[in-house]
Amino acid sequence: MKIQVLGLPRIGVNRELKKTIEAFWQNKLSLSELEETARNIRKFNLNLQKQMDFDLITVGDFSYYDQVLDMTVTLGAIPERFNWNGEDVELSTYFSLPRGSQDAYAMEMTKWFDTNYHYIVPEFYKNQTFKLTNNKILNELKEAQELGFSNLKPVMIGPLTYIFLGKSIQKDFDKWELLDTIIDVYIQLLQSIAPHCNWIQIDEPILTLELPKHIQQNFIYTYKKIKNAIPNNNIMLATYFEDVLSNKDIILSLPVESIHLDLVRGWKQVEFVSEFKDKFSLSLGVINGRNIWKSDLNKIIKLVESIGIHLDNNTFIAPSCSLLHVPIDLDCEQKLNPELKSWMAFAVQKCRELRILKQALNGQDVASELAQNQQDIQSRAKSQLRTNPLIQEKMKAISPEMFSRTPYKQRKVEQQKLLDLPLLPTTTIGSFPQTKEIRQTRLKYKKGELSETKYKTQMKKFIDEIIEKQEKIGLDVLVHGEPERSDMVEYFGLLLEGFCTTENGWVQSYGTRCVKPPIIYGDIVRSKPMTVEWITYAQSRTKKPVKGMLTGPITLLCWSFVRDDQPRKDTAFQLALAIREEVQDLEKAGIKIIQIDEPALKEGMPLKGQKQKDYLNWAVKAFRLATSGVKEQTQIHTHMCYSEFEDIIEWIAKMDADVISIEASRSKMSLLEVFKEFNYPNEIGPGIYDIHSPRIPSVEEMKELIKLALEVIPQEKLWINPDCGLKTRNWPETIASLKNMVQAALSFR
Repeated sequence: MKIQVLGLPRIGVNRELKKTIEAFWQNKLSLSELEETARNIRKFNLNLQKQMDFDLITVGDFSYYDQVLDMTVTLGAIPERFNWNGEDVELSTYFSLPRGSQDAYAMEMTKWFDTNYHYIVPEFYKNQTFKLTNNKILNELKEAQELGFSNLKPVMIGPLTYIFLGKSIQKDFDKWELLDTIIDVYIQLLQSIAPHCNWIQIDEPILTLELPKHIQQNFIYTYKKIKNAIPNNNIMLATYFEDVLSNKDIILSLPVESIHLDLVRGWKQVEFVSEFKDKFSLSLGVINGRNIWKSDLNKIIKLVESIGIHLDNNTFIAPSCSLLHVPIDLDCEQKLNPELKSWMAFAVQKCRELRILKQALNGQDVASELAQNQQDIQSRAKSQLRTNPLIQEKMKAISPEMFSRTPYKQRKVEQQKLLDLPLLPTTTIGSFPQTKEIRQTRLKYKKGELSETKYKTQMKKFIDEIIEKQEKIGLDVLVHGEPERSDMVEYFGLLLEGFCTTENGWVQSYGTRCVKPPIIYGDIVRSKPMTVEWITYAQSRTKKPVKGMLTGPITLLCWSFVRDDQPRKDTAFQLALAIREEVQDLEKAGIKIIQIDEPALKEGMPLKGQKQKDYLNWAVKAFRLATSGVKEQTQIHTHMCYSEFEDIIEWIAKMDADVISIEASRSKMSLLEVFKEFNYPNEIGPGIYDIHSPRIPSVEEMKELIKLALEVIPQEKLWINPDCGLKTRNWPETIASLKNMVQAALSFR
């Protein structure tokens, strides 16, 4: 029995990569210092794999920003607007693609399957040319060899998944026309690394989707060409996030040596392992790469033994997917409740689990390690920390009328009487720049260096400044700016029972954006108001309406590490009840507009069609449970960003929010195409500037986007806002952009 991983976290134990890149952007660190940080992270990951006695050592999974972006650069698929000269791609050009520049808007960003990781969307157009312009994989392979590592397995995103995840930027252009030219460059890439390794991992996660026939056939065509080009190398085709059974026959006809199967999410595949085993060597994903709970090692050993795989020395066991999606090292957590900590495993610990499994399945004595594992598994199963009778009773008391409000048209009349908003009202999504002073104030309070009274006084001073800036800009509906929140999910995790938080449990969300997902270990209970004091204070400082800002139950669910000992629906409804109580308290405190953000609605949707309707049904119900306990005069907003919502627009309408704001600027309002076919019943605010780029869009640029929006959305239903929150931006660019946004709205008004 052999072990390996598909990929490891790349941000560094202390988020070194994030800090170094951002310092590099600000010209505070040199390119050589950035490269040194990157080398150290790669070396750490290589040493970890060697220490854990991995049989294949993965390389090429490192990225300065995103692995899909890396392939875009490797193929020379750089959009023309970036004025690339066709030679080697410098880091300044590389970083401009996802961030944009004053002269070129950024490439689109969206979710990587059903995760909270974002990838940069490739752009395709007719007669596009490709060439091998960057070979980071070969460079990292040679670097590992020079450091003395062997049995190296480079990893790359596969050509079919790369094309599938990209977008055609010309109407009616079929991006699959580019397949042959893209394959040719892939072959050059593969041939360049082939002499330096035996195994090559090619990730094709779209094989877990229900693919149309032409894409299935493209797999056979593509991999025959690839295999002919590198006949002496072993290709490991990696799939993950679901089972591959809808594409099983196609996979069985592919000329590859190995297939990686996710047996955590795609557990049905166990029944078909013998079929795959007859054709390929196997890599079995038996350790959950998406969550932080310890694996039941005895259960995995029994599973492997029951299907006879341990007798085959060409079989690997591995995590279900890349460990990119979990924090790096649990040993860095010094303040976690020891009982809760004993239930968990981060990336380093999951690698240790693999080593124990390898030793056990190869007949070595690991009885003490297995006994400790079982003790921890049983401790969690029996712990009283997981249950709370109060919320169990509230769950039983949920009734049908708790899911609905009076009709939107009726609510709209009452809300306009109360709010008296102008045509094309302007607002923001919620957060404002998290300045150094704000972050330091929170840190001092967290360390006990600032009393609660002084902390609140300082936070209210920040809110005063934020309200004053918004009034000067001329926004119609204001926000308090969220200075008290480090993160839109972790903040609530700190205040709700049933959650715990970490000190260093950082995970990459996109680029240098790292999040610290809280952990749901038990029943959710709201013991006190969480936002009322801050929102009501902000409202007291202005005559304009201030939105209450909350995170919705599905986003709290999806952006946390969730307990796996009860259905996700039950946890979602517990979260919904907690948010419902907060919404009602905000209303009682006089807040007239309340925004409950659900950017993760699409992200939480299962990849398989037959499971999607059930999920969407209970996910929408969870949102309605959270929002339907208020009077018709109270206006409910929601926000969604960086996911493709076109195919679930009917379900979004069923959420029945009075106003929805969505990301739309990077795609130049292409998302609004769906509204030509679907008559969205309520109000909508498509974002008119990209907050993930440092560039300041002009008034004319924003007016053009508003014009496009007005072609689809009735003016009485259109709101004007940015794509997303502004916490990652600085104040000068934020003020300049918002002033332009308000001016654009006024010109139409």
